[in-house]
Amino acid sequence: MSNIKKYLLSSAPFGAFKYDFKDETEAYERSKVVILGVPYDGTATFQSGARNGPDSVLSVSPNLEHYDNERGNIFEIGIFTAGIVDIEDVHVNPEDVINRVYDISKGYISDNKFLVTIGGEHSVTQGVVRAYKENYEKLSVLQLDAHHDLMEEYGGSRYSHASVAKRLIDIGCSLTQFGIRVTSEEEHEFINKHNQDLNIFYARDIYDNVNWHNEVIDSLGDTVYITIDLDGLDPSIMPSTGTPVPGGLDWYRTLNFLRKVYEKRKVVGLDVMELKPIPGNEAPNFLAADLIYKNIGFLKKYCK
Repeated sequence: MSNIKKYLLSSAPFGAFKYDFKDETEAYERSKVVILGVPYDGTATFQSGARNGPDSVLSVSPNLEHYDNERGNIFEIGIFTAGIVDIEDVHVNPEDVINRVYDISKGYISDNKFLVTIGGEHSVTQGVVRAYKENYEKLSVLQLDAHHDLMEEYGGSRYSHASVAKRLIDIGCSLTQFGIRVTSEEEHEFINKHNQDLNIFYARDIYDNVNWHNEVIDSLGDTVYITIDLDGLDPSIMPSTGTPVPGGLDWYRTLNFLRKVYEKRKVVGLDVMELKPIPGNEAPNFLAADLIYKNIGFLKKYCK
């Protein structure tokens, strides 16, 4: 792992859990989950600041309650904080940033770790999923988002946050999106032409649809990667995003659905992206940390 460590900066650990590991090597070996932060927002087009997301999540995470009355002591699965990806020398080039994330991610994935990536902007997901796709030929990506992110390019870059979903389709992933509220004309035309391995569940259609859980899960293959753009949640509970859009999902609606995904499918990785911290308001940062911990809890309960 030495080739990975040279690109990692130290960070606060995720959580303040009571482990008795004798050293870092044992901590890594006995942990199923690896936490990785990527402080990048180089293609942000409305409000920047998501580069501060990873540090903000990690800094509030020691305040998480270790015990969960549904899932017990979630941390017992083993949670190893790898640190923050150092992108200082490549941050001006989105493709180089994504390639670095890919190089680091594949090391953890090859060790059969459940990688949790904290963003940073959504473009980062491209690097992580590319690494997962090499291990899982038939990989479904489940995307919670207010936006499709299906632009061929945006702002002159094919590696923009607005193009991440299109890049995932390009590498052969099947894609299921839910919570969508915004569609550009270009994306509308693409969706009308491309109906293979692309399933979309708009927020307006699922908020009062009792069958949407099963419909979304039925669209997924056996192996699933979950990517969460926090603007998929409603701004009433998640105002700290660069592009907030009304009409998003609430806390329990989101958790109740994700629980079923872990129960019915093999979830292999997770990312939580687009947290743009608001100074003085720690609630959204804590929500992001708790959302990660709840997902790890689902993994602990249902992992196969």
